[in-house]
Amino acid sequence: MKWLSVLPQQCILLMTCLLMALEAVPIDIDKTKVKGEGHVEGEKVENPDTGLYYDEYLRQVIDVLETDKHFREKLQTADIEEIKSGKLSRELDLVSHHVRTRLDELKRQEVARLRMLIKAKMDSVQDTGIDHQALLKQFEHLNHQNPDTFEPKDLDMLIKAATSDLENYDKTRHEEFKKYEMMKEHERREYLKTLDEEKRQREESKFEEMKKKHGDHPKVHHPGSKDQLKEVWEEADGLDPNEFDPKTFFKLHDVNNDGFLDEQELEALFTKELEKVYDPKNEEDDMVEMEEERLRMREHVMNEVDINKDRLVTLEEFLRATEKKEFLEPDSWETLDQQQLFTEDELKEFESHISQREDELRKKAEDLQKQKEELQRQHDQLQAQKQELQQVVKQMEQKKLQQGNPPAGPAGELKFQPPGEHKVGDAPKHAAGGDQPLPPGHVQEPAARTDQVHP
Repeated sequence: MKWLSVLPQQCILLMTCLLMALEAVPIDIDKTKVKGEGHVEGEKVENPDTGLYYDEYLRQVIDVLETDKHFREKLQTADIEEIKSGKLSRELDLVSHHVRTRLDELKRQEVARLRMLIKAKMDSVQDTGIDHQALLKQFEHLNHQNPDTFEPKDLDMLIKAATSDLENYDKTRHEEFKKYEMMKEHERREYLKTLDEEKRQREESKFEEMKKKHGDHPKVHHPGSKDQLKEVWEEADGLDPNEFDPKTFFKLHDVNNDGFLDEQELEALFTKELEKVYDPKNEEDDMVEMEEERLRMREHVMNEVDINKDRLVTLEEFLRATEKKEFLEPDSWETLDQQQLFTEDELKEFESHISQREDELRKKAEDLQKQKEELQRQHDQLQAQKQELQQVVKQMEQKKLQQGNPPAGPAGELKFQPPGEHKVGDAPKHAAGGDQPLPPGHVQEPAARTDQVHP
């Protein structure tokens, strides 16, 4: 599972808590030569996802800014407070024209992407008249008032948004894990309600047995302690435990040789400890819990070692930590199975929320069912009316046929015979005395007037 890490050294101060492009080198590779060791040809460089919804935009901006020599030099000399205060953002006015042009293009693409997301969301609820400008205000990583150009304010907003979001990232993950555990317990209890007494007791016994089996594991060393690091030194790196050297250990596990141990490199150090507790082949071991344990270990070490809170461990910070009493004589480490993850009151509140949500969904389902039934009733009614109308038309046609009238067409029109095409016996009858058709060329004399006086 990928976690937060940071960008290369040039960009460390830019975002303080962003990702670092690092190599995906397994921790159990035996690297016994650390002097001047660079990247191994063919090794894959990965950029772990920050988890931010604007992760790609963030990376692209950083990559473009790195191409400007002046800005890169400012990054290397700036401190964290200068960056957070927005002082570094003003240096954007001094970057080259082609860099600003590329940043403008990136911002327009990001605004277009956000507008598409907004439209898709609004379309899903059949909303019309979308005010994109108003809805863009909810995105705090760019200046929505100027959607076409990338200004110092955009860089300042991007830095502050990323810093804030990443600082809350771990907290959010802990909350989600707690909900996950409460949901597991809720579903387990609901399932037990469906069983008879005998089956319920068997399930309860099985649950306790699995719980006990999971808790029966080797001792877990305190994360970041000498014993824990020596175990990695010996078992993962294949080196003599009697020759453990903190400086060499740091260089050995700084896998991208940037002079820092970032969060992902630190988490890799805990793999051996986690394997003592979790095995994906065991039914009693939950891999979601393993990642929560990894997060707890990394947070603990960062809190103890990362003095300036930049989410990176320098060689100086690491060596200073190895001189502390906690490094040599640490307290015992309590794993998740030794802790109470939630109280009964918290579970009841969680279940109440679930029940409320289920009631809302049930009511919505009932409303939809009623709408469906009403639409079906209207459909049936229309079908009945259509059949009645067709029956009436059919009866009218039959009546016309019985009366000798020409039948109506499909649309009700009368079917007339074309001129000159009369059936036998249907020829028009003419009265005697001149009503017969005249031969060609014959001019009919005008009829004599009855009121004319004769001599």
